[in-house]
Amino acid sequence: MEKEKITSTNQIIEKEDFEPFVFKQKEVQRKYIKTESPTKVFALGGLEEIGKNTYCIEHENEIIMIDAGVKFPDDSMLGINAVIPDYSYLKENESKIKALFITHGHEDHIGGIHYLVKQVNIPVIYAPELAAALIRDRLKEHKLTDKTIVKEYVADDIWATKNLRVSYAALNHSIPDAFGILVETPNGNIFSTGDYKFDWSPLGHFAELSKLASMGDKGIELLMSDSTNAEVEGYTPGEKGIIENIDKLFLKAKGRIFITTFASNVHRIQQIVELANKYDKKVVILGRSIERIIKIIRQMGHLKINDKMFIKANDIEKHPANKIMIISTGSQGEPMAALSRIATNRHQSISIIPGDTVIFSSSPIPGNRADVEILINRLTRIGANVIESSPSNRIHTSGHASQEEQKLLFTLLRPNYFMPMHGEFRMLKKHIETAESVNLKQGNGFVMANGDQLELLQGNAQIGKRVDADAIYVDGKDMTAHASNIIRERDILSKDGLISVVVSIDSQTNKLLCAPRIISRGSFYVKDSGNVISEAITIVTEAINEVLNSSKPTFGAIKKAIKQSLSPYIFKTKRRNPLIIPVILNKK
Repeated sequence: MEKEKITSTNQIIEKEDFEPFVFKQKEVQRKYIKTESPTKVFALGGLEEIGKNTYCIEHENEIIMIDAGVKFPDDSMLGINAVIPDYSYLKENESKIKALFITHGHEDHIGGIHYLVKQVNIPVIYAPELAAALIRDRLKEHKLTDKTIVKEYVADDIWATKNLRVSYAALNHSIPDAFGILVETPNGNIFSTGDYKFDWSPLGHFAELSKLASMGDKGIELLMSDSTNAEVEGYTPGEKGIIENIDKLFLKAKGRIFITTFASNVHRIQQIVELANKYDKKVVILGRSIERIIKIIRQMGHLKINDKMFIKANDIEKHPANKIMIISTGSQGEPMAALSRIATNRHQSISIIPGDTVIFSSSPIPGNRADVEILINRLTRIGANVIESSPSNRIHTSGHASQEEQKLLFTLLRPNYFMPMHGEFRMLKKHIETAESVNLKQGNGFVMANGDQLELLQGNAQIGKRVDADAIYVDGKDMTAHASNIIRERDILSKDGLISVVVSIDSQTNKLLCAPRIISRGSFYVKDSGNVISEAITIVTEAINEVLNSSKPTFGAIKKAIKQSLSPYIFKTKRRNPLIIPVILNKK
């Protein structure tokens, strides 16, 4: 090797050419149990969306589920109570289902359970302590306690069947008792994070980093990981700093304090109530979801606060303004939530007094920003001092891992394959890019859709056959998919309009009495489309006559022929897929 002499006034240094040291992680020796049967992994909900997380792992005659969540309807779904997955595959394979495992107690992970157990036999549900309490409460509310068994698990528990072995690793989130789940299969180990982040000074338990590293050493064949914050750089701020900032706002507030946050953010609600206790304030709870959470965490002993600290909304006037704290639903500007009704002076017990402080310890969910801004303007107009979370005044933080925490997880687990979950398409794609920047082999990341099956077999992974995984819209107590059809029709009407085809026939002679009449509403402008209408009438006439001249002409066959013949033509000429409604008038 070449040597170069560098002369200085005091010494001569010999410098050698060298290559920088590159540290490489120890290669994982992956082990498989010899089998010709693939292990199938798929989601019925949770991919290319935020919500209704429902994941399944199937090997031969055994299926286990991880989470069974619900998705809340958006503004376009008027009259819809909830959105759940299509459980038809589980119904068809009910005898294979061994258990449902829950990662944590948020609604997008447990809110679908009472819909699921009405349709499918789930022998047992394993959940951490708080999630188990929430599930039991919901099953009791819906009179379903005899439909399944709910059992609690702790970090060191193990569950096993002939082909599958399940264990757990504690992670951090915005709710107590959040766990990742390891499933050992003949074709390698699968780890699902649920929702997670790494918080170095958590309000609940610590993340079990050493256990994650040990799992990584044994070999993770497939990682399924939360992608909510895949586009967010850096680290997610810890919860303890948020509570410290809220504490400072309590000191500054001179009148009543209103505070709104996500009802599912149990750690935050717990700490806020304890802050009120610290400053000797009476607490008023507005909103059923927050009442339910506080009731359950008090029963579990997570909130040891005297009953006398809680008062009814009607009793507020009996106490000084600076001794009142009101926890309310409405952080997303929901029009029927307590805070929105207070802002519009429609609440039966409470109205804003100039000088009240309203703290939004939350962030708007995408699509809700406008509603939140309207609510803040209304509150400010009637004299409230409104405080939102900002970079200079952090009073809210996410419960999901940002990019640097995601990199840490890959460093610990070193998966062979990766299936990002819990996120929109762009988030899933970005999460794979982050994984490849750490240690994931290019091409070993799979952006999947609900219903896609990933088949693992002896170190290889490939996309398999799809299963039914359409969204089911629940209207009241109806889960028959009728509401789903109505929503789809409304969507078609809003985008492509409708075409009504009025047909007059004589069923005695099987003859058309006159040319069909075509009426367009919202699909295209009839006056400017005479040639299209004429051609459409010709196409429909030919289709109807073909049915009428067949051996078994029926009204159903006529309607089907009209739709099948007209739909391609309208799309070809107008680039529209309107709702086609045949109307048959019969001369008797």
